[in-house]
Amino acid sequence: MASTFDLYRRITSLPKGSSAFSLLYGLKAPYFRSAHIAVTDMRPHRGEVVVPLRRSTKNHIGTVHAIAACNGLEAAMGLLAEATCPPGHRWLPKGMDVRYLAKSDSDVVCTAETTAADWAQAPDVPVTVRATRADGTVTVEGTIHLWVTPTR
Repeated sequence: MASTFDLYRRITSLPKGSSAFSLLYGLKAPYFRSAHIAVTDMRPHRGEVVVPLRRSTKNHIGTVHAIAACNGLEAAMGLLAEATCPPGHRWLPKGMDVRYLAKSDSDVVCTAETTAADWAQAPDVPVTVRATRADGTVTVEGTIHLWVTPTR
């Protein structure tokens, strides 16, 4: 079976491939559909999605709800983990520490990043996550903690 990363590379090379992959990712992980994410980057040590500012992602003050942003951060982390996890290993998120820094009054770009040194710490792998609004202001930042172990 093709890996998620292989599928991403194949599909995104086609016209409208990024939209198609975003839809498929939402079908595989239905909870992410609630944030209406659009996948914009997937590669080893980096994942990126956009959470749009729309009625279904807004809170009572008209900004992207903090939990919708966290959904985007977790989706970006999942892309990174799928592209980075060594063969014969699996990953599970075991915690998330985030700080809400500013209002998300535009679409937010959610990124997840690691280094090879982070993965060398396995089984505990920290993933740096950040949500940024259109003007470049970081609205949410933190760490998602992964548990990476060999498959049996």
